Amino acid sequence: MTFAGLQDKLEMEAQPYEERDLPKTVYEMLKITRDKHPQRPAISYQLLSGATDKAETLTWSEFHERVVQTANLFRSLRVGPDDVVGIVMPNANETAIVIVAAMVAGIANPINPLLEPEQIGAILRETNAKVVVTLKAFPKTDIAQKTAEAVRHAPNVHTVLEVDLNRYLTPPKKWIVPLVRPKNPGNHHADVKNFRHEMHKQPKQLTFEDATEDRVCAYFHTGGTTGMPKVAQHRYSGVIYNGWIGHELLYTEEDSVMCPLPLFHVFACHVILMAMLKSGAHVVFPTPAGYRGDGVFDNFWKLCERWKTTFVITVPTAVSALMQRPVDADISRVKNAFSGSAPMPLELFNRFTQSTGMQIIEGYGLTEATCLVSCNPIDGEKKVGSVGVPFPYCDVRILHEGPDGPIESAVDEVGEICISNPGVVVRGTYTEEDKNKDLYHDLGNRCYLRTGDLGRVDADGYVWITGRAKDLIIRGGHNIDPAEIEDALLAHKDVAFAGAIGQPDAHAGEVACAYVELVDGGTVTAEQLMEHAKIHIHERAAYPKHIEVMPELPKTAVGKIFKPDLRKMAITRVYNAALEKAGIAARVVSVIDDKKRGLIAEVAPNGASGDDVGHVLGQFTRPWEWATEKAAAAE
Repeated sequence: MTFAGLQDKLEMEAQPYEERDLPKTVYEMLKITRDKHPQRPAISYQLLSGATDKAETLTWSEFHERVVQTANLFRSLRVGPDDVVGIVMPNANETAIVIVAAMVAGIANPINPLLEPEQIGAILRETNAKVVVTLKAFPKTDIAQKTAEAVRHAPNVHTVLEVDLNRYLTPPKKWIVPLVRPKNPGNHHADVKNFRHEMHKQPKQLTFEDATEDRVCAYFHTGGTTGMPKVAQHRYSGVIYNGWIGHELLYTEEDSVMCPLPLFHVFACHVILMAMLKSGAHVVFPTPAGYRGDGVFDNFWKLCERWKTTFVITVPTAVSALMQRPVDADISRVKNAFSGSAPMPLELFNRFTQSTGMQIIEGYGLTEATCLVSCNPIDGEKKVGSVGVPFPYCDVRILHEGPDGPIESAVDEVGEICISNPGVVVRGTYTEEDKNKDLYHDLGNRCYLRTGDLGRVDADGYVWITGRAKDLIIRGGHNIDPAEIEDALLAHKDVAFAGAIGQPDAHAGEVACAYVELVDGGTVTAEQLMEHAKIHIHERAAYPKHIEVMPELPKTAVGKIFKPDLRKMAITRVYNAALEKAGIAARVVSVIDDKKRGLIAEVAPNGASGDDVGHVLGQFTRPWEWATEKAAAAE
């Protein structure tokens, strides 16, 4: 089926979604694919990043067998349909097996292993996890140690299953690991067992009946690199919808998909892994840390050649890093790159497509909606800067508050992006009831999830994100709560007010920065506050890139810090620094707030060409335009 724009979406929707012949459960989806393609490759993994390093590939028959054994193992450990398996794992074949098996037997709860122990423990307590799957202590990672500490504070966890990555190594490294392996932590109340040993004891056919109706099968926590993440609930229906979209519009069993993104995130799990389950395509996970793994960027194109990759899964920060490496392998089979997490800067988009010959498909989704919402049409016009056209059966409304409730915005009018699709859980998206308050709008007989993103829909049906109703800083797809930064700075005796925002960044989309106002007589410097912040902010990703001490912060009439002015200041500072570094005389003279496009930098050319300025400022996601003569003269 082609997907070239709004008309194709409408034609697909002519057949009601409920009438489509779709599996009802994740296990049924897997079994159908196993029966169709038993000997085709399903999943591959290599611990090290070299193009000739040892790798393990499982066929669909083998993957199905291990999922069944693992699901049986969970049931033997008293995991029922309403019970949770916490999964604190980096990428590995076992991670994919455990996630699918946990969905079959109970509820899968993948957890970011980069979180702090108290955050992991809080999630395990909130979800009432009974079993946790994690790493056996291994060199150069503290996942086992952090999980052990988290389990100490999660009293309902009765069993920890350990995965040993040493089996993916070859001698002599395989022999060395037992000699240098950190001491295995055991300072908690749960039983500790070897995952593979326990799995292989289990029958190769399900020992229990598969579900017969839709139910919650996964908990995914929201991004949060600071604060306690919220936990969203996903049902079979939403997971299968994501798998169906992937199969219908993106992948077939002939595809080989390179996915260096983490399986604890919905992008890799639902948009990729579940689409593999539905389509029979082959997915490759290079190294436990994916793009963060040693040598992955340096070896990336060779890995694509090795695995005969046809589809690359990426994010703008990874594309930026890849563009700093030569294309040193045969990537002629790679046709598409699917990018998410943040908008792609125009300059980076153009450089990537020209260097690789691939087309970039930018998509939009969110954890609360079981992920997929829209994408720039695979077969149609790519409007760079937009997040494309809503997928079939996904209804996007732009709403704003009226005196009698929500009102739908006109074409190109900015409001809050609200979503209804098979992935949206109607009421009760989060596990904690108080966090579901004001999360939905009711329009007639449909319930719409409020995303917190501000945006518009143009006349062609393309969705544009123009800002956020919330103040979240999104660094490379990770959410950072500015309140955490502000609280840390306000802990200093010399600081009266603090405002944290996201400043533009060519690599990460945006990074944290902060502006402060001192108390009368305060003498602390920006440099001293940077050191203070590093001590009082627990997440490295949330450290401010820039702190500026101001005589007075801009404030509203009621004394609240007016962050739009801070954002304008940050855009001006960052853009002008980039122009100066490039030796270009043009300068940002003002930043305006456009109703359709959000904040726009107005640039005085000062003799510079549009191509030169575009090359520099095109690395950022916020747009620019030439300043009017009046604005330039005022400068």
